[in-house]
Amino acid sequence: MTDELELLKKDWQNKEFNVPKLSYEDIHKMIWKKSSSIVKWILIISILEFSVPHLLYLFPSMREGMEVYEKIGVSQYLFGLSVFIYTVALYFIFQFYKRFKEISVLDNSKNLMRKIIKTRKTVKHYVIFSLSMIMVTIIIMIIGVYLNDNIALAFPEFKEGLANVSQEKLKITIMLAIGIFGVVLTLFMGGVYFLLYGLLLRKLKKNYTELRQLEI
Repeated sequence: MTDELELLKKDWQNKEFNVPKLSYEDIHKMIWKKSSSIVKWILIISILEFSVPHLLYLFPSMREGMEVYEKIGVSQYLFGLSVFIYTVALYFIFQFYKRFKEISVLDNSKNLMRKIIKTRKTVKHYVIFSLSMIMVTIIIMIIGVYLNDNIALAFPEFKEGLANVSQEKLKITIMLAIGIFGVVLTLFMGGVYFLLYGLLLRKLKKNYTELRQLEI
C-alpha cells in the first residue's frame, strides 16, 4: 500500500512538472491578441453596416420608395441628415480603426485596460448615435406628413383603402403608421446591435477583468 502511494505521488509530481506554467507576459500577450481580434471584428462589422445598406439602392423598388420623401417635402432635410449621418459614421469607423491600431503587444496592462475602456465607450456612443438617427428620420417624416397639404398624393395606397376618410384623419393614420414602424425598426436594430456589438463588448469586458486580476 505504501509503495502504491509513493508511486502515485511520483506520478502526480511528474504531471505537475510537465504542465506548462504561463508567465505574466504570456497571459498579457494572450489577452492582447484576443482584444485585438475583437476590435478588428468591431471595425469589420461597422464597415459592413455602413456599406451593405447602400446596395439596396440598386433595386428599383427601393428607388421608387425614395420618391415618397419628395412627395411629402422632406427629401432635402433627409439629404442633409444623411450627409451628417455619413460624416459621423465615417468618424466612428475611423475611431474603431484607430483603436485597432492603438492596441499594441508592447503595451503594459494599464495601457491595454485604458484602451479597452476607450473602445467600449466608442462602441456604446456609436450604437446610441445610430439608434437616435433612426428616430430623428422617423420624426422628420412624421412632421413632413403633418405639414403636407395633399397627403393622398404621397400615399395613394392609404387613400384607396380609406376612401371615405377625411384629409386630417388620413394624416393621423399615416403618422401613426410611420411612428409604429419607427419604434419597431428602432427596437429591431437595437436587438441587432445588442447581439453583434454587445457580444463583442462582453468579451472585451472579460479581457479587462482578467487584466485587472493580473495587476492585483
